[in-house]
Amino acid sequence: MTPRERWLGTIRKEPVDRVPMDFWGTPEVCRSLVDHLGAKDMSEVCDRLHIDRPLDLQLPYIGPPLDPGIDPYGVRVKPVAYRAGSYDEVEFSPLAEYESIQEIEDRYTWPGADLYDTSGLPQQIEAAGEKQLPAQFLMSGIYALYTRLRGMEQAFIDFALNQDIVLYCMDRLVDTRCEIARRVFETIPDRIDLVWLYHDLGSQEDLLCSPDTVRKLFLSGIRKMAGLARGAGATVCLHSDGAIRRIIPDLIDCGIQVLNPIQWRCSGMDRRELKRDFGKHVTFHGAMDNQQTLVQGNEQAVRREVRENIDIFAADGGGYVLAPCHNFQPVTSPHIIVAMYDEGRNYGRR
Repeated sequence: MTPRERWLGTIRKEPVDRVPMDFWGTPEVCRSLVDHLGAKDMSEVCDRLHIDRPLDLQLPYIGPPLDPGIDPYGVRVKPVAYRAGSYDEVEFSPLAEYESIQEIEDRYTWPGADLYDTSGLPQQIEAAGEKQLPAQFLMSGIYALYTRLRGMEQAFIDFALNQDIVLYCMDRLVDTRCEIARRVFETIPDRIDLVWLYHDLGSQEDLLCSPDTVRKLFLSGIRKMAGLARGAGATVCLHSDGAIRRIIPDLIDCGIQVLNPIQWRCSGMDRRELKRDFGKHVTFHGAMDNQQTLVQGNEQAVRREVRENIDIFAADGGGYVLAPCHNFQPVTSPHIIVAMYDEGRNYGRR
């Protein structure tokens, strides 16, 4: 089977030749893997490890020039180093000081869909055509974007005390992302396989907000975006870290079809219980633990967890994509990553 056939068959709960495998990793990990395997680039790494990594469609920014570190929303970031690399962290949040909807309307200009160019999407599909990869598009990370626009501390104050501001901003963010998505679907109709929504709603122990708060502030936007994507024939994938067990039924009701990343060491995220309760409704994506197994475990432990995940999630009609439960970090050695995909390819044929 081609990677695209393998992905789509898995999502439809149809028989496939093996469990599909995805890759998420930091730039430092990608460089390390390329060097470790003596490969030309990550495309060759994926070919050699039999990874079914989807094609990430890119929408070039074509708006007014931006200063370094500034995004189209006016959020400014700076690189913050850690032991083996760096992540961009927010340095300035443009809506942090505003105290009302009126103040935001008077002083802030929302970026629109015209800032992004969709005309090159057919060429991106054509360039990757011989690999027969599924095509994916990041539609939204509006929850994370709100925290960047307001600042993390102010955002959580808003979730409790300024919900009118949250709902106003969510409407603006969702409308823009939906308009961008419509243009994508019109440019390459019937060719977007996966649409991703990013909403990190969980901590290690529970939801970051109460279920009622999540339902009031975020689910209508998720439902609207999921409905648009499904109407265009795409599969809707949702990424949410942490212990989100209490809100999964609501996410399914909103139209979510693939659930990522399955951090099963978090409270309430037992793998067998998730499969039992939701396996008929969603495909599970991820579940290779990168808090302990991929960091502290040896090759045997990693291979054992691959087999456990396949036995649990791919049973009873299937519905599993093998992947790390977040980006591989530099603390995971290349030989561990290679072992994970080697076991996935061989055991995933069962």
